Amino acid sequence: MQRSWLAQYPAGVPAEVNVDQYPSVVALIEESFQKYRNNKAYVLMDKALTYGDIDRLSRDLAAYLQGLGLKKGDRVAIMMPNVLQYPVAVAAVMRAGFIVVNVNPLYTPRELEHQLKDSGTQAIIILENFATTLEQVIKETPVKHVIVASVGDLLGFPKGAIVNMVIRKVKKAVPAYQLPGAVKFNAAVAAGRGKPLDKPEITPDDVAVLQYTGGTTGVSKGATLLHRTIIANLLASEAWTLPGLKRKAISGQLTFICALPLYHVYAFISCGLLAMRTGGVNILIPNPRDIPGTVKEIAKYKFHVMPGVNTLFNALANNPEFAKLDFSQLRIANGGGMAVQEAVAKKWLAVTGCPIVEGYGLSETSSGITCNPTDNDAYTGTIGLPLPNVDIRLLDDDGNDVPLGERGEIAIKGPQVMSGYWQRPDETEKAMTPDGYFKSGDIGVMDERGYIRIVDRKKDMILVSGFNVYPNEIEGVAAMHPGVMECAVVGVPDKNSGEAVMMFIVRKDPTLTRDELSEFCMENLTGYKKPKYIEFRDDLPRTNVGKILRRELRDEAVRNMTKPAA
Repeated sequence: MQRSWLAQYPAGVPAEVNVDQYPSVVALIEESFQKYRNNKAYVLMDKALTYGDIDRLSRDLAAYLQGLGLKKGDRVAIMMPNVLQYPVAVAAVMRAGFIVVNVNPLYTPRELEHQLKDSGTQAIIILENFATTLEQVIKETPVKHVIVASVGDLLGFPKGAIVNMVIRKVKKAVPAYQLPGAVKFNAAVAAGRGKPLDKPEITPDDVAVLQYTGGTTGVSKGATLLHRTIIANLLASEAWTLPGLKRKAISGQLTFICALPLYHVYAFISCGLLAMRTGGVNILIPNPRDIPGTVKEIAKYKFHVMPGVNTLFNALANNPEFAKLDFSQLRIANGGGMAVQEAVAKKWLAVTGCPIVEGYGLSETSSGITCNPTDNDAYTGTIGLPLPNVDIRLLDDDGNDVPLGERGEIAIKGPQVMSGYWQRPDETEKAMTPDGYFKSGDIGVMDERGYIRIVDRKKDMILVSGFNVYPNEIEGVAAMHPGVMECAVVGVPDKNSGEAVMMFIVRKDPTLTRDELSEFCMENLTGYKKPKYIEFRDDLPRTNVGKILRRELRDEAVRNMTKPAA
């Protein structure tokens, strides 16, 4: 397929970025430490760490980690939400020559045990709120060293002590735990202070991060992201971001709202590393599900960049207090992680005056590999164009390219793609084409300009009487109804049609009825796409990033259907 999309690139965006500009992520962040030394880098609860602070703290923590006897290439897990210790820990692990294993702090003991064993993690840096989970499985894992952080560690005195007291005693958010030999975060930093830091030679082909994925669809696997891989994605993302930032003058330091979890690859690149690359500051939101608290926090800042997912944009756009904020400096609202619905995009634009620029990426591609131009003014309904250095093909079930305008599986090639699944050559082989394209499992359509529209996940497709039905389409229609807050669509078994469409709805208007919604769908969808079943819910199950878990809804629906009658 010809790279027709290059003709659509905004002025100044190159077809390729120089992935050899830095030998490692360490070289890039150390450059930023010097270049922006006195700039704020991360802010939590009004406490800021500068680039110089992170340089100093991470150097000391790196020296401590090396003193544990770990060798280059050993894995160190980081199990924390968006707190100040997270960027310090990432920089420390990489500077010491080790591999970052990002861990979701909301993991169950079973999930945590699998990831620690699969990655061969030797040490873990964990927030005390989640230490009880580690306690339950640590004896079954290779972990030998534990560093326990508290939210208030880096907030200074007396704020840090007060915050820790409230979290432990008032909110009772730290369940009792016992981890003999564990070291406190601040004690580890202090122990490394003044000790020499051996600077290992880190090459572009060394592993930087193990980003686990697939937990909602099967056995969780570690996407192996090299230093070169992350550099390639970061520099392409930077090049793509600049046109949006240059549209109007920006006042003050470039400010990112980091409401997505940094342990997820999307925020790791689009907030954490992109802000460090550009000398920006990240405003950390530890719990974005607390919408009133999130609005109260971001109200303090004139912010320029806000990555998010559809569910977060939807909740904020429907919050009356959010609508009162000053959006005069907002330049880029980047949507990813799941499809951005047109109704949400329109509401967000009406409230903020800034369009949502939708993109697409995966853990296996170290975050985004397509995006709409950041100087766009309107919702396109697509995931945009392939980013610099990215090649994309759409393939049929036999691995052949499909014509423009036809549905096919999105296959991706470029330096942003992982080197493989950690120690799973069989899974890696299944995921790659013979000529090196990663098969995403997502079905898309590309137009003649190179814009791609996601039709759906291959495995989420519903087959109704031989017709392919794609949940995203139905969800997009339902979301246009003024009485609908959120929705999810799954396929359930049906004796007549093979499968039938089932819709789960969270109502904005409590008086909305099934009949009213069914009629609305009939007006906007072909008959076989119309939901046969509609169920109202107070909320929908989600992943840590906010994606709605269709599989969980589907499994529950099937169980209920197969229950014997009372």
